[in-house]
Amino acid sequence: MSRPTGRVLTLLELLQSGGTRTVAELADRLGVEGRTVRRYVDQLIDLDIPVESVRGRYGGYRLAPGYRLPPLMLSDDEALAVLLGLIAGRRAGLTTAQLTAGETAAAKIRRVLPKHTARRLDALLEALAFTDRPGEFDTPDAGVLLTVADAVRHRRPVAVRYTDREARRSERTLHPYGIVAHAGRWYVTGKDAGIGEDRTFRLDRIADARTLPGSFEPPAGLDPAQRLLSGFATADYRHAVTLRIHGTAEQIRARLPAGVAILQEAEDGHEPAAGRDRAAERWLRVELRAERLDWLPPLLASLDRPFVIERPGELRDLVVAHADRVASCARRAEPPGTS
Repeated sequence: MSRPTGRVLTLLELLQSGGTRTVAELADRLGVEGRTVRRYVDQLIDLDIPVESVRGRYGGYRLAPGYRLPPLMLSDDEALAVLLGLIAGRRAGLTTAQLTAGETAAAKIRRVLPKHTARRLDALLEALAFTDRPGEFDTPDAGVLLTVADAVRHRRPVAVRYTDREARRSERTLHPYGIVAHAGRWYVTGKDAGIGEDRTFRLDRIADARTLPGSFEPPAGLDPAQRLLSGFATADYRHAVTLRIHGTAEQIRARLPAGVAILQEAEDGHEPAAGRDRAAERWLRVELRAERLDWLPPLLASLDRPFVIERPGELRDLVVAHADRVASCARRAEPPGTS
């Protein structure tokens, strides 16, 4: 941009990209002298945009955190990325309770897009299709989400009001380890200080969160996402299933992900070591919990790997019946009732 106003806006965009920019660097990018850069900075400050001057050998200018969001300068690609992120987040349920916030943010960005970029975006949205159906998700309150996230970062306990799946309400003190987004929902994993045990809570069921004094130390080697998935795989469902499957970890995980089953070495019962060759075929023990068993026979058939059912015996009968049905259909030359 050759006009002074355009160069001031370009300066703002450069500062918003992060870090400290030297006067020489800014002057080179804007095609002006150093004193002109200083004049442009003064104009930004007059607009209440918090620009800081950094002294020293590597000094220059940077944006300081302000009490309000300064005007954002987005390139065409950045604006497209933000809009697609809003669309994908709404489809996946990864939004907050303020559902209109995403819509108004998208509307503001689209309103200032150049016409050619807006036309290209509209063409993309018309051509775009999703393989999954949009779901109706119970989304968390933004204040609760941010309060819990701050407590995770600073290792502070939080008092929460929680409603479980049986509609029972309770007040709990939680030591939050981490926030996990899984299957369109937000979860927080941590220790329930009242009972001294680790628990997982859905964030949309937390009505209020308040940071408490004090601090806590999370367990060593903590992986909140893995804890969440392990909790799903060991949930107290009706059937406890134990299998031995011969194959690679990747082959088995393709049908039985970590949120469904626990994968162990069959010979010693320990989790596969991090250094073990995951591409090597071997016998692995698979443990999972299920409310129903009828979905397992076709899944085991789709694995196309040798397997042994250790328990329950009912699953063996279902697998045999499934195999008989498949074999019977394969032997038919014509559909029933045709001549």
